Amino acid sequence: MKTWFVFIESNTSGTGQLFARSAEREGFKPILFAKDPSNYKYASENGIEVLRINTEDKEAMLHACHLLKSESGVAGVTTSSEYFIHAAAILASRLGLPGPQASVIRNCRDKQKQRQCLRAAGCDVPAFFPATTLKGARAIAESMGFPVVVKPVRGSGSVGVKLCRNLTEVSTHATELFRQRRNERGLAVPRRILIEALAKGPEFSVETFGRNVVGITQKYLGPLPDFVEVGHDFPAKISDSARKLIHNSVISALDALGMGWGPAHTELRLCETGPKIIEVNPRLAGGYIPELVRIASGIDLIAETIRLAAGRPSHLTRPLNRCACIRFIIPAGDGVFIGAHGIDEATAVPNVVETRLYRTPGSAFCRKGDFRDRIGHVISCGDNHTDARFSAMKAYSAIRVAMQSN
Repeated sequence: MKTWFVFIESNTSGTGQLFARSAEREGFKPILFAKDPSNYKYASENGIEVLRINTEDKEAMLHACHLLKSESGVAGVTTSSEYFIHAAAILASRLGLPGPQASVIRNCRDKQKQRQCLRAAGCDVPAFFPATTLKGARAIAESMGFPVVVKPVRGSGSVGVKLCRNLTEVSTHATELFRQRRNERGLAVPRRILIEALAKGPEFSVETFGRNVVGITQKYLGPLPDFVEVGHDFPAKISDSARKLIHNSVISALDALGMGWGPAHTELRLCETGPKIIEVNPRLAGGYIPELVRIASGIDLIAETIRLAAGRPSHLTRPLNRCACIRFIIPAGDGVFIGAHGIDEATAVPNVVETRLYRTPGSAFCRKGDFRDRIGHVISCGDNHTDARFSAMKAYSAIRVAMQSN
């Protein structure tokens, strides 16, 4: 009987399925702990074992893991979801399995605590102040000057992050954030927000494994005031001097946070004064960036994470030296998604390796201003940046989204 590999919940953008497949390729039997299994259609479609359990109850999950351990053993515990990496770290520790330090993950997931730690260590971060009341948020924004970025202290996928250009916008958005008691996954959220200065410059993310920099990703954002990521290029086409600055900045940030185990995804802006760390995420990137890394470099970060969590040696050798790009499909407005034309045309573009839609015709669509606005993507891979980018944009331009107004 195969040894179990436990996943606590999953992200909802596709990587969760890749985690389960990697566990199977490593010879394990994946099992998904989920409060609501209906959130993960891929599990039933692929015959993945699912245990319905309250994933906010760590003791219940620990008991379930002990039952699995007595049956055929548990090789590892992890998650592809930002919201459950702390719980996974706690369970792994209590089961005597490899994993990151739970206290490091807890502090890193709180954007205020993370920023304070980075600033104390001398890392360059945007100016920021926490607020617990609307009056406080307004006063902070006025003292900082506009525009400011207003965001929750916990979150993922740009959920709740917005640029505010005046006091009215700050009041409106801060009121909305303070009103929320639970996030989009149904988890309780702290009654704290951050008001921070807008860092100006191109945005990048750095994909690391331990203290090894795997590569730098160029990120493209949609129009303000939202911060929706609309595309990525891996690796980023930047100068050697910029690459060195970013590399050193990120390693310093990881050291400041005490992070040295497993994957991390650090987002930053390359400003005139140098890199400014926006946030360090103690997990793999979302937005299919691990897939871009795999097809461009040959390094499978998802498989490496599974191996590490199971106590197996990692292999970060780079057999390929190509460029991969993704462009996300985002409807122009709200309504009912009727379908997308031009998929076959996009798929036929040279260097395109994948076109995918996340929604089915007839589903309602309402823009959120975050990752949930993305309804599909195209991925290309070429021998150089020019070819890969050209193919991605040509395929993206071929797809026409049909919407029916409500």
